Amino acid sequence: MAICFILYTLLTIIFAVSLSLSLSVINARKSRKRAVGFFHPYTNDGGGGERVLWCAVKAIQEENPDLDCVIFTGDHDSSSDSLARRAVDRFGVHLQSPPKVIHLSKRKWIEERTYPHFTMIGQSLGSVYLAWEALRKFTPLYFLDTSGYAFTYPLARIFGCKVVCYTHYPTISLDMISRVRQRNSMYNNDASIAKSNWLSTCKLVYYRAFSWMYGMVGSCTHLAMVNSSWTKSHIEVLWRIPERITRVYPPCDTSGLQAFPLERSSDPPKIISVAQFRPEKSCIRLICFSLRPLH
Repeated sequence: MAICFILYTLLTIIFAVSLSLSLSVINARKSRKRAVGFFHPYTNDGGGGERVLWCAVKAIQEENPDLDCVIFTGDHDSSSDSLARRAVDRFGVHLQSPPKVIHLSKRKWIEERTYPHFTMIGQSLGSVYLAWEALRKFTPLYFLDTSGYAFTYPLARIFGCKVVCYTHYPTISLDMISRVRQRNSMYNNDASIAKSNWLSTCKLVYYRAFSWMYGMVGSCTHLAMVNSSWTKSHIEVLWRIPERITRVYPPCDTSGLQAFPLERSSDPPKIISVAQFRPEKSCIRLICFSLRPLH
């Protein structure tokens, strides 16, 4: 009797939770706003991804002024006006009007330090929880992910959103799987794992399972934009929706370069180029060279 009572209680709880979630989704779908919701939990990282965000907001404001632009962010000190000022001060992007802001309180579930092990799957599942909070607070007509959280796409579709994404770098790439299979020690493959045949086999199974899930959720997007040919080639293999994937190079500010005079002095200018120190790019470069005058 006790076991039957426990099973009955669990089934009742599961049914109640499912019913509650279903009602929440139905209500959210009915209350969808004619807006573009940008899922960008970190709006102060200062990188190229943030510039893409503000250029996308500006483009939508110019091409579709009837659509509101809403930013889902975990930065609680960010306001509509402060974000608009940041777009100008940091990136030189002048918005037609400040975007609306929806603050998220569950961002810790996508932070790397929350998952010492199985980080990829932890952050991916955590992003679903964060997106659930975002879409319950505000359900837009278009859900635009600019941070690479592909596991949020099925949820956004359940909420009735059209899903668009801009992918800078795949969460898992074919190169990462290859390094584990070849047992190469690198940023995504600890030396202790690379030296062990058993651990390498287990990790390879994990990576292949994750890549399959990544492909399933990625295929839920209605339109995928990628930032390079390299990313496009990997995403096409993993997501298997080549007809919905297009390459859109990230916007670069060339106004400073345009201000340079075409005529130069006889003294060759000195240029120093420093690459980002990021292990996943497999390069650390410090290049010093001189430009010789063209003849």
